[in-house]
Formats: sequence, C-alpha cells, structure tokens
Amino acid sequence: MNISRHMRRIVRPLALALALAVSIAPVAAVTSAPAASTAACAAQWGSLVKARAPHTSKQITNVRSGQHLCFDRLVIDINARGTGAPGYRVAYVQQVAADGSGALVPLRGGARLSIVVKAPAYDANGKLTYRPANRRELVNVAGYRTFRQVAWAGSFEGQTTIGLGVRARLPMRVLVLNNTGGGHRVVVDVAHRWY
Repeated sequence: MNISRHMRRIVRPLALALALAVSIAPVAAVTSAPAASTAACAAQWGSLVKARAPHTSKQITNVRSGQHLCFDRLVIDINARGTGAPGYRVAYVQQVAADGSGALVPLRGGARLSIVVKAPAYDANGKLTYRPANRRELVNVAGYRTFRQVAWAGSFEGQTTIGLGVRARLPMRVLVLNNTGGGHRVVVDVAHRWY
C-alpha cells in the first residue's frame, strides 16, 4: 500500500507536467509563425518618391498584377524592340492626371500612386503596342489586400502614366528587371502595412 501511494505521488506530477508540455507546444508553434512572417516582411521601403532618369524607345506591351505574402505587385512589361532601359517616377499624389490632357483620373482607395514609366505604349509609327480592354480597370485587383484600382492615364511624348489606387499610403518600392531577350519589367510593390 505504501508503495502504491508513493508511485501515485510520482506518477501524478509527471503526468501533469507531460500534459502541460503537450498543451503548450502547439501554442508556441502558433505564436512563432507571425514572428517569422513579420521578419520576412520587414521591408524598409518608405513612401517617398522613387525615380530613375533614363528613357527608352522600347515599348510597353502589357500590365499585370499579383499578390504576395507581404505586398501587392504591379508589373509593366516592356518589349526588346528599341534601345535603352526604362526610367520611372513613382509618387504618392493627391490626384493622378492624364497624359496630354491633364484630366483627372478617378481612383478608388485611400491613397493614389502616379506611376510614370519613361517608355511609350506605341511604336515609331504611332501604332499602339498596349491597348487596354478597359482603361479604368487595367487588371482585376478585387480581393487584393492593398491595391484598389489600376487605371490608364495615357501615353504621350515617350512616357506612359498609370494610376494606382491603394488602401492607404504604404511603403513601396520600384524595380527594373531584365527579361531574357532584351526586354524589361518595371515592378511596383506596395506593402500590405508598415512593418
């Protein structure tokens, strides 16, 4: 009988400690996941103007978008016909103005980005190389965390403007990536939040 009591005194605390350890382990795993994703998203991009000077005679051929873990992405495709690498000026503005006319381009969202790519959307003969099906909705961004609307603002005198409506003024970055065969992609990433 004394041995049985002694065993219960040892076994009960061990069983309790084991149960406690098993119940805490899933919580620890869950709490470390957000820390890992926050570290991966710790972008220090800022929201000030991003600019690069050169112009190109290469033409814009497409606009597309995608969603990522930490940001929404807009991609402007530029073909290989011509010379130079594209420049850009991307800035938060009160209103996006259409190239040539200056008419305001309405955009949904709490903030607006003016994306000026220093490349035309037409060839040397004036033939369009990019003809959006819907100038007010270049790409479908329904369900995106940050993007609210992508609209055409025109292509005039060798540069093209696109309006991007976003949820709020958030960090952004701009990249120019080279394509195989000589073309380029101008990439605009807007973070889901400030990290």
